[in-house]
Amino acid sequence: MLTDPLFFLGFIGMAICLFSWIKFSIEKNEVEPFVVRYISSISLISGLALLLSIFYNSGDLGIVLLFGSLISLIVIIIGYFLKNKEIVSTSRGYFIPIFLIFILRTFLYEPYQIPSGSMEPQLKKGDFLLVNKFAYGLKVQRVGMPRFFAKDPQYGDPVVIIPENNPIPYIKRLIGKPGDVVRIINKKIYINDKLLDRKFIKSEEIITKRNFLYSNGNSEIREFEAIGDLYTESIGEASYVIRNIRGQNKRPPEQWTVPQGYYFVMGDNRDNSNDSTKDVGFVPRENFFGRADYLWMTWECWFCLPSFDKAGKIN
Repeated sequence: MLTDPLFFLGFIGMAICLFSWIKFSIEKNEVEPFVVRYISSISLISGLALLLSIFYNSGDLGIVLLFGSLISLIVIIIGYFLKNKEIVSTSRGYFIPIFLIFILRTFLYEPYQIPSGSMEPQLKKGDFLLVNKFAYGLKVQRVGMPRFFAKDPQYGDPVVIIPENNPIPYIKRLIGKPGDVVRIINKKIYINDKLLDRKFIKSEEIITKRNFLYSNGNSEIREFEAIGDLYTESIGEASYVIRNIRGQNKRPPEQWTVPQGYYFVMGDNRDNSNDSTKDVGFVPRENFFGRADYLWMTWECWFCLPSFDKAGKIN
């Protein structure tokens, strides 16, 4: 993200606006420089460039908020040192909201939108969640071990992780802890030779997707009708709904031993999820972003109306 030209241009634009405004406030010139005259427009464009860079690169907005808070605080100190009330009052107006947003987003809750259908049927693509950032301890960056109040993830937690091979956050279900032996036989999960309890709920007709590979090497994603069997699965103190798709993802018995310091995760939509059974692999402890606690809005597309019908606590 820091090497992205869009981020660099946005940062430079904000720095020029800040420097020009401080210089103008100190010198009190009668004629406003070009940057000061159009400071609102320039700072808006620069800020949008920063946000777009963070979005495209899946960057951590918390780091930007931290730097913004520190810069605002430094400007306040400069204002006090120069005995300039305008600099102090204006910079304080930026520092307080930026710092409060930084505290809220970094240490309490951060909004997150689900990018895929791997957690269906309960959570679907387009759902907006609140991720509990302090569930496993306090830290500033998304990746890294918590500095304070560290706690380990628990069985069945709906965890938001940052895979080692991909900086984009994923939401999955925690199935295995360090040292566990995870075995899957006929789509049934065994943890240390103990079968996870599950109860059949119902069957439903669904539309799912499958990647078809042609003999020439090209591939195509197609939609097709299928039957999904819903079960209530229990592990530890957690109970949640999973889906198995009939006739899909038939595999021989498989077994994994979770290394120390790593965890095993799966999607609730068992036959349509990129998780520890596939490309994601084992997840390091430091790559846990947080725990998804609440669903607060569903917004499936840009031209769709947001819905709050499913808002509530996540199982």
